[in-house]
Amino acid sequence: MELNVPAACAVVVNPSKVPDLEAFRDTVTRTLDAAGWPAPTWYETTPEDPGRGQATEAMENGAEVVFAAGGDGTVMACVTALAETDVALAILPAGTGNLLAANLGLAADLDTGLRVAIEGGLRRLDVGRTEGSCFAVMAGLGFDAKMLDSTSETTKKRIGWPAYIIGAAKHLRDRPMRVTIRIDDRPPIRRRARTVLIANVGRLQGGVRLLEAADPADGKLDVAVLSPRSLPQWVALGWGIVRRKERVPSLEVFRAATVEIIATHAEPRQLDGDTIDPGTRLHAEILPKALWLCVPEPADHPDLSEDVDAVAERAKRLTSAG
Repeated sequence: MELNVPAACAVVVNPSKVPDLEAFRDTVTRTLDAAGWPAPTWYETTPEDPGRGQATEAMENGAEVVFAAGGDGTVMACVTALAETDVALAILPAGTGNLLAANLGLAADLDTGLRVAIEGGLRRLDVGRTEGSCFAVMAGLGFDAKMLDSTSETTKKRIGWPAYIIGAAKHLRDRPMRVTIRIDDRPPIRRRARTVLIANVGRLQGGVRLLEAADPADGKLDVAVLSPRSLPQWVALGWGIVRRKERVPSLEVFRAATVEIIATHAEPRQLDGDTIDPGTRLHAEILPKALWLCVPEPADHPDLSEDVDAVAERAKRLTSAG
């Protein structure tokens, strides 16, 4: 269903991800004006606040659509602010990761991103919540967070997502961690794992599909336990993922509404591609269909599903507000 013209909108932009901020602002403002949209209110992120406070302020000032312009960290911060509200999120990818946009078949450039918001529709998206923050892609403990921490921002800007391969290579021989994993109300399981991922979607950097069945609108999180213990096992794991084999060596997958990972020692952790403080625990729960997301219309991506009555009610509210 098409999104009607909102009464107010806002852009939360990470200025470090936009080479020419003035030209960026001009393009966004002119495009929205040509479509009959109101001039957006602009909010810039800071190192201290990557977007949550700005998106919250935008909502408090009446924004009905918030554009997140930046990388995965900017998007995650806006998701945290907008989850369980009636304010829609539109994504204008500007970083090197943009995993949510890539997973959902959204825009990879500014013009297309604006067109999706103006001409597209609305869909409900699940989000995960952990330690007061929400994530739309993945949370993780172990190897994946080490990889992210070891990946140079300069290298990412120069070569894009392959920079993560360089970061990963530095930790292939690290010792596995001992973890206890609690899935909903089931008995705990214990593993010697390299990493444990709590996923809302299935694709990693470079378009690699780790979790074939992950669906961001099914009310469940997918938990991936990766346990290779040698370089040959890493190769077998990677080959199985690339070939999309039904059974991938050194990979276990569980599904849950709530999950808790407990490690014997503090381990690096990450949310949607941004590292957070190391810790021995990572607890997450699913918030089913908690986020309104602007998507292409008609929706042709299998990962998205529509709550028709909810979309109709949302469109009605937007129409009356305008």
